[in-house]
Amino acid sequence: MTIPVNEPLMTGNELKYVTDCIETNWISSAGKYLERFETAWAEYCGQKHGIGVSNGTAALELAVEILAFPKGSEIIMPSFTIISCGQAIVKNGYVPVLVDCDPETYCMDTSQIESKITKRTVAIMPVHIYGHSCDMDPILDIASRYKLMVIEDAAEAHGGEYFSKKAKAWRRCGSFGHLSCFSFYANKIITTGEGGMVLTSDEKLAERLRKHRSLCFLKSPRFLHYHIGNNFRMTNIQAALGLAQLEYIDKTIKRKIDMAKKYSDLLKGLPLQLPTQRGWAKNVIWMYSVALKQFEKDCLKLSTKEYEKWPNYKIMDRLAEQGVQTRPFFIGMHEQPIFQGLGYFKDESYPVTERLARTGFYLPSGQAITDAQIDKTAAALKGLFQ
Repeated sequence: MTIPVNEPLMTGNELKYVTDCIETNWISSAGKYLERFETAWAEYCGQKHGIGVSNGTAALELAVEILAFPKGSEIIMPSFTIISCGQAIVKNGYVPVLVDCDPETYCMDTSQIESKITKRTVAIMPVHIYGHSCDMDPILDIASRYKLMVIEDAAEAHGGEYFSKKAKAWRRCGSFGHLSCFSFYANKIITTGEGGMVLTSDEKLAERLRKHRSLCFLKSPRFLHYHIGNNFRMTNIQAALGLAQLEYIDKTIKRKIDMAKKYSDLLKGLPLQLPTQRGWAKNVIWMYSVALKQFEKDCLKLSTKEYEKWPNYKIMDRLAEQGVQTRPFFIGMHEQPIFQGLGYFKDESYPVTERLARTGFYLPSGQAITDAQIDKTAAALKGLFQ
């Protein structure tokens, strides 16, 4: 039997709340669970307003859209991330400007940001990766000095924390952005199946988000439109699932951390880069990631067209033969054919991102994974190095 790379686990009031939605006919984009989830998630993360949307990609696109920058404005972002981040920028008529990632945390390399700022720069988009937060103090400092907006992507770091020396306090991921975006996809720490949310503490931005997620309807007359909007609404049923899981998120995060410790103990001594945690971060280990150390140099010679020859894909195929499902790391934005075809990132290279794309993958690490499955996965991986 295959060990799935992720399997959600629902052990609280999910069925009770969803049943209530069905029995009361509050199944679409209005209802008490939506309001409660938006309020509770914003409060948990340290923001004033939560605006539920249909998925994490919609959250990013909506956040970028409502800031209404001049066309051609530049937003600095990491190359090592999911395409949703770059897509949100490009679809809104802006220009993504890339930096490489930190070789240990995989989050954006803050030392590269300032050199990428031009007169057209309007925002920075930090992305917390695999449960580990970005180094936010330098990002916030740069944003403040250059008067830039911060669009925070915290989709992979539900409950993750960062110690701000400036604030002299631990703060949760999602509390830092002028706009902070979340995904509640099925593999996330909190899931609504599909779903997402944008958080902000700015009342005017919150109002724009609410309006633009729902076709820019007016209160009266409803069907008179002055702006183009989106149908990005979250349903009451989705919110019911999310609210139920928020009630026991501490338990979920503890299980994630315990799972990671077990993996790390079992894989110790292998030529693998294992998850890390900087002193200023509390890593929630959204997914247990590994990178193959011995192929760090030679693998860079292989192009994206030769991905089947990449070391990680070869190892992943061999694990699949033993019933262990895995997922590869992100391929950098600068290597994406769609962006290259649009004229972006010509002759740009980000070697850390390129190395990780060719050597990294994550192991089964969903909430429902058992200790026995972790043992089997680790044994299968160790066997490939013997």
